[in-house]
Amino acid sequence: MILTPEGLEALRSQLIVSCQAYPDEPMRDPRTTGQVAASAVIGGAAAIRVQGLADVQFTRAAVEVPVIGLWKDGHEGVFITPTLRHALAVANAGAHVVAVDGTRRARPDGFSLAATIAGVHRDSHALVMADCGSFEDACSAVEAGADLIGTTLAGYTGERPKTDGPDLDLLEQIAAAELGRPLIAEGRIHTPVQARQALDAGAFAVVVGTAITHPASITGWFKGAMHA
Repeated sequence: MILTPEGLEALRSQLIVSCQAYPDEPMRDPRTTGQVAASAVIGGAAAIRVQGLADVQFTRAAVEVPVIGLWKDGHEGVFITPTLRHALAVANAGAHVVAVDGTRRARPDGFSLAATIAGVHRDSHALVMADCGSFEDACSAVEAGADLIGTTLAGYTGERPKTDGPDLDLLEQIAAAELGRPLIAEGRIHTPVQARQALDAGAFAVVVGTAITHPASITGWFKGAMHA
């Protein structure tokens, strides 16, 4: 299956589930990622977002919905699919959409975001999702040729404060600008109510990760509430 920009319409108002585990966790296994992804699809996920080349491969084999893939390399600065090499590797692993750092910060390989996106479009069939941290990032990413815009990095780049839940103000600002690309709400969406709020703020689709697929965090939330 090749996902086209027109084909993204099937994701409108839908839930995308991010299936990721941190290093050294028991669930950090590509086979487990694929199983969790398949379970999320049974629950109604219209697409899956995963990190790591093997995870992309196993998830592609486990589900029949679009897979958004990324490659985290490092922990600070530009580390979400930071270079064209990373992006093409994710595309070659089978991702329908490659998620890349979509901020205006310098990239490790010296390429611009526009050059990175052009390289993915030229050398693969994948679309590109720009993970942004601000309104300015979103505008710049659209100009650079991104097929989707995400609020993934809002609160993590120093341009905006880190909100307790999703950055609804940023969603509203980007949506009002009518940039002509699907706007994906992502980041700190922990409840069904917050997911609905994100759609109401103008999101095209909503990504939920930790609240669905990270048992360690969810368990900690319950324990913390019980002993507050």
